[in-house]
Amino acid sequence: MNESELFTLVVELEDKPGQLLRVLEPIAKNGGNIVGIVHQRGKRTPLNRVPVEISFTADSKRAEKIFRELESFVVVRSFGKIKSSTISLLLIGHVVHTDLSDTIKRIDNEDAECVELNMKMPELDQPSTAILTISAKSDEALEKAVERVRDICKEKGILVVEPVDVI
Repeated sequence: MNESELFTLVVELEDKPGQLLRVLEPIAKNGGNIVGIVHQRGKRTPLNRVPVEISFTADSKRAEKIFRELESFVVVRSFGKIKSSTISLLLIGHVVHTDLSDTIKRIDNEDAECVELNMKMPELDQPSTAILTISAKSDEALEKAVERVRDICKEKGILVVEPVDVI
């Protein structure tokens, strides 16, 4: 079995119901796993369409098949493989009350981004726990993102638990 790799795809979609679903169907049908979707609603293309960035994992053969199928019916602005490093961090504290969206915005940049967040909130005014997954284009970019998480969480009084490296 071929190893899955991370791909990113930017397509131009008409701003009407069903357009995104048409793009997601070939990815799912060909064994791709969606990692993230970003609608760039504030930007319009010269054809007055909305650029949508889709990140997904698949092996190279399946990704190529997905690309060929998509380009037959939609404008594909870019498509490429991303070298990625990923880490999941446990955050303990008032994750929501200290402005979760601010935390994520400060972590995300061109080289690294929060790709998943799972949270448990026991009671109002009680600390919550969250598992934050970050993907980056390289090990170095991932380390910089983790350093940003450490700094942000220290500032906000949130405990960060990092995975133990296995030798």
